Amino acid sequence: MKKIEAYLEITLKINEENRAAAAGVYSKYRAPFLETIQGAVSKELLLRNEDVQVLHGFTSVADAEAYLTSDLFTADVVVELKPYFAAAPEVNIYKVVG
Repeated sequence: MKKIEAYLEITLKINEENRAAAAGVYSKYRAPFLETIQGAVSKELLLRNEDVQVLHGFTSVADAEAYLTSDLFTADVVVELKPYFAAAPEVNIYKVVG
């Protein structure tokens, strides 16, 4: 398995009544993300009372940054999730140290 060197964290404000639909979008694009995006290692959906987070593992920060401009992200994932946003998403990239 490839080593995770960076994480892309996307925090989404999604109202409770829209969470099942948003989770469906996550499920739909999880496999294509792992199979087609350069450096993709993992993708996890994290649910909290106040928000939903999607945590993506990559082999490099550059691969995480590149995903944000990929067709899969901009033309598919964002387009399908946008109707469920209660606020603008928060996007963070973290480099793994150690």
